[in-house]
Amino acid sequence: MYLAHYLGLLRRSEEELARAFRDVGRDHAAEPDVFHVSERLAGQCEEHARRLEPFVGRYAEEGPKEPERLAATLFQGSRTGGLGLLRDLHDLYLMASGCDIAWTVVAQAARGLRDTELLSVVRSCERETRAQLLWLTTRMKQAAPQALIVAA
Repeated sequence: MYLAHYLGLLRRSEEELARAFRDVGRDHAAEPDVFHVSERLAGQCEEHARRLEPFVGRYAEEGPKEPERLAATLFQGSRTGGLGLLRDLHDLYLMASGCDIAWTVVAQAARGLRDTELLSVVRSCERETRAQLLWLTTRMKQAAPQALIVAA
């Protein structure tokens, strides 16, 4: 059963996304909304990873390294200014999108297995992940004009 692979991928992706949210919030602390919302979203990601733990025990877990490689590729040091914020939000969006599709895949497996407990966790976490994507999109729309049009 390959569900173990996706459980590992999803758990590690959520852990990496939590770290990235915290890093971006810290790096852009001058933007109070970014700092505070990033901290809250990081906490959600950590909770998502924690909520997967019972299923990791039930189905085992394989530990793919893709989430760590993605985070290392996207975040290669601190970025500053408006363009740096926009790029960091964009990278967070890419990472959150990976979590979103992984939740979708795990939901399909949970349906196939008739695992209502796993499906309940997936639905809850998937909703929060989609809300994270919505905030990131909205915040990028807000940051883009200043970052891309106004001279440095």
